[in-house]
Amino acid sequence: WAVLVAGALMGAGDVVAQQLVERRGLHGHHGTRTLKMMAIGFCFVGPVVGSWYRILDRLIPGNTKVVAVKKMVLDQGGFAPCFLGCFLAITGAMNGLSVQDNWSKIQQDYTDALMTNYCIWPPVQIANFYFVPLQHRLAVVQCVAIVWNCYLSWKANQM
Repeated sequence: WAVLVAGALMGAGDVVAQQLVERRGLHGHHGTRTLKMMAIGFCFVGPVVGSWYRILDRLIPGNTKVVAVKKMVLDQGGFAPCFLGCFLAITGAMNGLSVQDNWSKIQQDYTDALMTNYCIWPPVQIANFYFVPLQHRLAVVQCVAIVWNCYLSWKANQM
């Protein structure tokens, strides 16, 4: 279920990016790009983030405020930087970039994307880890992530 939600919301984020941010219009919409973003959601985001939350819950059990802060620090300090780099690499590869071009794009986009991540996710994750049961965390994150996915799609697909 969580994988399906992640894929659908990654696709929705791309549609928002193309229509509201890039203002492509229906005739200029790149359907294959939306399908690629959905595939990344189904095959990468959903499984990886869902597994990460289960691992994090085993590493730091409980749901007190202190536990939520510890989980957020580990999530944002360890997981997020690695996940974001992998996401950008996968997107570049799916867009047909050569290894060299993909590496250049990652170097160009990574720091800005990570700093933007840190503006959005720490408070969301503290609330998520404190208030939301494990089985619903990925869905909550993906709902909040509609804006984040829009940003990531726009950032990753700027050529």
